[in-house]
Amino acid sequence: MARSSQDISHMRAALALATRGLGRVAPNPSVGCVLVQDGRIVGRGWTQPGGRPHAETEALARAGVEARGATAYVTLEPCSHQGVTGPCAVALINAGVSRVVCAMEDPDERVSGRGLVMLRDAGIEVESGVLEPEAKALNQGFILHRTQGRPMVTLKLATTLDGKIATAAGDSKWITGAEARAEAHGLRANHDAILVGSGTALADQPALTCRLPGVTGQDPLRVLLDRRGRVAEGAAPRDAAAETMVLGGDDCEPGSALTALADRGVTRLLIEGGGAVAASFLRAGLVDRVVWFQAGGILGGDAAPAVASLGLSTVSEMPRFTLRETRLFGNGDRMALLFRSSD
Repeated sequence: MARSSQDISHMRAALALATRGLGRVAPNPSVGCVLVQDGRIVGRGWTQPGGRPHAETEALARAGVEARGATAYVTLEPCSHQGVTGPCAVALINAGVSRVVCAMEDPDERVSGRGLVMLRDAGIEVESGVLEPEAKALNQGFILHRTQGRPMVTLKLATTLDGKIATAAGDSKWITGAEARAEAHGLRANHDAILVGSGTALADQPALTCRLPGVTGQDPLRVLLDRRGRVAEGAAPRDAAAETMVLGGDDCEPGSALTALADRGVTRLLIEGGGAVAASFLRAGLVDRVVWFQAGGILGGDAAPAVASLGLSTVSEMPRFTLRETRLFGNGDRMALLFRSSD
């Protein structure tokens, strides 16, 4: 079905607003809403920290009386159930909007099409599916949390050209430059939790916080896989201001770890190390995205690999990912964003 250029343009604006909530709204979805009256934007909103107020409520408050007769562009189906706040579908109806354009239906079984039915029953024109692939990619974590009971998993790698993360002596600072490291801190800000293994915690004692100028209050939950109890309590990750969740024993298995995190409300997980942890999640088929920072250097065969042994016997068993985006930084570092090929 052909979409008007105006609908696509305004939905892109709503999607851009929705990205502002990533890493700050779990377990809720990050939604954007734009209200348009006679070609003019009269209200904008996005999901606020903690998951509420919702995007539609924010946009309606900004639009005031100008919401009457407007078109609402929403990146996710307006909710139809009573939670801490009232249903957004009802708020749109009461505000008198004439048309609602949404990117995708809500996978939450409490909504799942009911919000759109409620709007249509109230005489509002409804169109769904505008820029749906983009909306699904943005809210993949929320979708997986609701449909599979686990968060989306992003594996972050920072390597040399030959896929190494440290010398044979263990030196790893710094393989990539300042621009790439700043981008990596941005990744931390838009994920709900960041995970490392005990080996990384002991070797690097990472803070696992988001250290970007002007970005405060966006440190993810820090998750430590410590199967053998090797890390003394409070020893790592360092920085007492951020919350740490330690998983031991069988909870270190990828599937169990993701279930525990989903129960905690985590929808977006960033894995930062080390090689054994990366290999375990790849073997389990539980890596949805890879963000690979690559420096233009080579450390050689005796250096530490970014991914430990996968135990593969044939090439056909190899986990495969599709390149979606690349970016170059000033000193020659490169970032590649890859999605699991099955997606």
